[in-house]
This record gives sequence, C-alpha cells and structure tokens, in this order.
Amino acid sequence: MQINKGSIERFISELVNNEYSTRTIEKYTRDIEKLASFVKGRSIDKQDVIMFKEFLCSRYKPRSVNSILAACNHFFDYYERPDLKVKQLKIQQEAFCPEEKVLSRQEYEKLIHTAYQTGDTKSGLIMQTICCTGIRVSELAYITVQAVRKGKAEIRLKGKNRTILIPDKLQKLLLIYIEKCKITQGAVFVTKRGNPLNRTNIWREMKRIAKTAKVSLEKVFPHNLRHLFAREFYKIKKDIVQLADVLGHSNINTTRIYMLSSGKEHRRMLQSMNLLIET
Repeated sequence: MQINKGSIERFISELVNNEYSTRTIEKYTRDIEKLASFVKGRSIDKQDVIMFKEFLCSRYKPRSVNSILAACNHFFDYYERPDLKVKQLKIQQEAFCPEEKVLSRQEYEKLIHTAYQTGDTKSGLIMQTICCTGIRVSELAYITVQAVRKGKAEIRLKGKNRTILIPDKLQKLLLIYIEKCKITQGAVFVTKRGNPLNRTNIWREMKRIAKTAKVSLEKVFPHNLRHLFAREFYKIKKDIVQLADVLGHSNINTTRIYMLSSGKEHRRMLQSMNLLIET
C-alpha cells in the first residue's frame, strides 16, 4: 500500500461525508501526513508501521502516540487493510493531575475579574459561558441570540444532538451584552467582521488576560474551563453518568479523565487517612 496525496485526499473526503468536525479532520490529516513522511513514498507493510510506532514513542508522550496511531488505524480501515493496524500503547489511568495543569476556581475568578477590569467584557463572558455550561470551545457558535433568549442551546456536532441549559444569571448577562452590542441574530460572540470566533482567537485573549492576572499561562486555555465545570458539577451531583451526558461524552472513561483531582488534593487525602504509625 502506498500513502500519497491522492489516497489521503480520498480518506479526508470520507471524513467530510461522515460529518467529522473540522478540527478532527485537520488532526487526522496531520497524523496521516506524518506517516507518509516517515515512509517517504514507498509501499508500506506492517513492519513499516511498527517502526513508525517506535519512532513516535521516541518523540511524543504516550497519549499523543495513541492519538496518532488511532488516526492511522482509521486510515487503514478505510482502505480495508486491517493487517497494517498496530496496537496502541497501554496507559494506566492516572490517579491525579499534576498541580501545574489544574485551573482552580480561585484562578478562574481572578481571570474573570481581570477581564472586566481591563475592559474586555467579551472575553469575560466567553470564559464564563464555557465554564458555566461545560460546552466545548468549538460549540460556542451554538450560543446564539435565539438560544440565549430561550435559555438553552441545541448543539449538533459529530452526528450527536444535545441540549445545553444556560443558567439564569449567565442568561441575564448575555442578554445585556446582546442589547449593548446590538446583536439581532446569529452567534453572540463574533469577530469584527461578524464571523464566529475560533479557538485561536479565544486562546490568544485568554493568555493575554492570564498574563495580566498573573495566573500560570500553562493552566489557561479554553478546554481547562470545561474541566473546571466538570469538577464543580461532580462535587454537587456525584453522578458521573449524568456528567458524561452533559459533556457530550459517548465513553464514560473520557469523563473520568475530567474527574482527576490535583496532586495537592490527592496528597491531602492520603494524609487524612492517618495510616502512618509512629514508633
């Protein structure tokens, strides 16, 4: 089997027809192109793919390796070459998340206060909308004028439909923003040209606010707001199945990743067990 521009384009067309998200399609394209670059145009066999897997292990973290291999295996399935598929790495579920990656509620509040203090109402509302509803940043476009007025957004993504409720206090803030900005229809958060904001726009503004707020830049990105929502939701409901539905996860193991406590919290829990016997 050869991997070339034509075979990649046919595979990507299939993803488009199956309504994969733009972000997923871009990622799959990058991953398959990595394999194509590795084999340098020659016809490949299973040994080539195994060597590619070893190459990835020397360059990337285990989860990134598995993500790339998943894309390649999907590619092989499309071309009916299951014999070329390789096994993913076995990764033990982590018990806690490194402290430097966990965005705390206090740090989130600091970001929001800083956004408003610097006159960036839009970014403040965007962060609150993601954190108060648990939506993905790619789903922000579904927060429309109509959705805000109804108090709920109907999200249709990756062939799945789910309803996201907009809390009353957030709804009031968004209605004030809509009226002030004279937005009559469509997405609430748009660029100066009226296009929905993309991930890059939001990421850049969040980093700017984090720098002013003196919050670690490593912790501040849109998806971490979704993680904060998940942790706060679970503290109240203690129902991981309902949380998976709210987040739009089809696999509950994905939701478990969102539940990881910080290393600091995990250490405090271990100490509270009082199992050390002093002699």
